[in-house]
Amino acid sequence: MFCKKVNGNSGFVKPLLLIISVLFTNVSFAYSNVNGFVNESVNGSANTSQAFNFFNTAVLPGTKENFRIDIAKGAQDPATFIPVTVVHGAKKGPVLAIVAGVHGYEYTSIIAVNKWIAALEPAQMNGSIIIVRVAHVSAFEERSVYVNPYDRKNLNRSFPGKEQGTQTERIAWAISENVVAKADFLIDLHSGDGGEWLAPFVGVYGGPLASNFPLALSVAEAFNFSNIVRYKMNTQQQIDTRRSLNRQGVAENIPTILVEIGENGSKDKRQVNAMVNGLDNSLAVLGITNLDEGKLAKTSKRQKTQYFDGTRSVPVEHSGLWFPKDMSGKHFKKGDLLGELKDYFGNTLELILAPSDGFALYGLDGPAIKKGQSIMTIATPVAKF
Repeated sequence: MFCKKVNGNSGFVKPLLLIISVLFTNVSFAYSNVNGFVNESVNGSANTSQAFNFFNTAVLPGTKENFRIDIAKGAQDPATFIPVTVVHGAKKGPVLAIVAGVHGYEYTSIIAVNKWIAALEPAQMNGSIIIVRVAHVSAFEERSVYVNPYDRKNLNRSFPGKEQGTQTERIAWAISENVVAKADFLIDLHSGDGGEWLAPFVGVYGGPLASNFPLALSVAEAFNFSNIVRYKMNTQQQIDTRRSLNRQGVAENIPTILVEIGENGSKDKRQVNAMVNGLDNSLAVLGITNLDEGKLAKTSKRQKTQYFDGTRSVPVEHSGLWFPKDMSGKHFKKGDLLGELKDYFGNTLELILAPSDGFALYGLDGPAIKKGQSIMTIATPVAKF
């Protein structure tokens, strides 16, 4: 694996800076949650940031640098790359990792980070942000839904990856080792993939194996989405089985949230802007920017937040054509009709009924469906966490 700087904004890095740069990882932060906001105390007497080392390149305080992480050719698939931007603040603070484009057809996050990065002012920031602009370039370029076009694996079920594995596994390994492992907080950006509908929500990782749930919840609430789901990490098996990027964050013992807005490959400007505004607010909550509580409150108006504790899927027994009812973002009761599944000759195979009370979080828009696939993910409402 090879990484090179691309069109850096601070000019060429002098060899002397590379020699004297100090590795800016594993900085100790003491977070205290006050009225939904976070104050951080950073070890060390001076508050001035040192250079941030990324792939042996010293990113100077108050600058942005673009990097291309090259993924070497595999035994049966081609080389690829991961475009990354590092934004390093002028003062000390946490390291935030943000990953977009794990699924190449989920355009909302890819467009949002492109817009958001351009407006960041590192000279006014504390700490650092590592931003993966498109995690899965091969899937993006081939407009491939869910899976890699070469090895047919789902990147979001392939972490921590393998250095010498298939292309998907090599991408997962590069992100695990060089992005997630360097971070104090992880934000995983997604939307509904091709053929999916989705009600905007933020997933927060809690439970005994998750790290700093109160901080993660504060950041999640700052996105101002109407729906927040808690995913309880109770067992190591939960974390390890078909491990997603967000569960890789849990495995690294860092607070982690999943942000979902947009559907079916949409590029809706309102959804893009909602994600951008949420990212701005998350920086304030984490203390990376200095937006005060009053100003943040003015930019944080939203509908009443609904809270959900976990989700369940609704798998089907046949392949065929799926005709769903319009359930996106709606509450329903056990036994309510969710849709009809027909065979390839138009005969009804199943009437799918809700297996429990719940909320329609996301699902398949049809008509294609395969036996064993879930037509809907149901969230379980709670008063609050």
